[in-house]
Amino acid sequence: MYRPWPSGPLDAAQRAFDLLTCPPAALTIDGSRYAGLPPRTVRLGELKKTLIADSTPRPVRDAVWRDLVDRARRDGPAWVLAAVGVAMPGLRRAAGLLAAGWRGDTADLDGELLAGFVERLRTLDLTGPRVCGRLIDAGIRAVKRARAQVEDCDAVRVEGAWSLPPRQPWDHPDWVLARAVAAAVIDPDDHLLISATRLEDVPLAQVAEVLGVPVAVAAGWRRRAEARLAKVIVEGDLNGIALDATLRRARAAKNAPPKRLTTARTAGRDVSGDSG
Repeated sequence: MYRPWPSGPLDAAQRAFDLLTCPPAALTIDGSRYAGLPPRTVRLGELKKTLIADSTPRPVRDAVWRDLVDRARRDGPAWVLAAVGVAMPGLRRAAGLLAAGWRGDTADLDGELLAGFVERLRTLDLTGPRVCGRLIDAGIRAVKRARAQVEDCDAVRVEGAWSLPPRQPWDHPDWVLARAVAAAVIDPDDHLLISATRLEDVPLAQVAEVLGVPVAVAAGWRRRAEARLAKVIVEGDLNGIALDATLRRARAAKNAPPKRLTTARTAGRDVSGDSG
């Protein structure tokens, strides 16, 4: 019996995944490579159920996911779709939470969720834990950025002496950092360093290499900036920072060249120049 192709992004991805798991050409993995999985060929539909089971240890999940991501990078679209399908329970849960309060078409949010997930497949550091969780986190951040852009464009702006209560600074890490820059608690360079290493999962050593400074120097900058940030969050000093002004400053900071880090990068080269 003919079944029309689903119109929603998540439902369409699920249907495509189901087709990949059907014989005679079903995608499989070798379960004997992983402690805790059946020592035989395992179809991806069965693998999905196994990975979300409470009885499956987290190290086993991460080991399987490292291989799934590696195959998605190496073997092409079928394995990208396989990774999406295996992660579908977590993606659907995230989609449900992200749709709360959204007045538009939730398919738009689901599309952003999938796009953020797939984009992160190419760059995720596989040495860390929570491989699948960090992929879904990337999709969640993509949705929140898209929602923020829409809500910012839809906001009604008036001239007057009244205002809405400010959002609390713990609503989303991106906004916490943006408010901290607007309040001069951290500077744009600190913002970029924290955002890259804490929110985007970029290894500190990689950021330090791009900046041209030793890892210890970058770690010290980040540690001091995070200490200042933690202090003002606890004391509530970011509560009164207006979101619209914060966004303007955050966008300007994102587009501005990192002056202090550029200076420090030159200094770092001078200090390490004798090492060859």
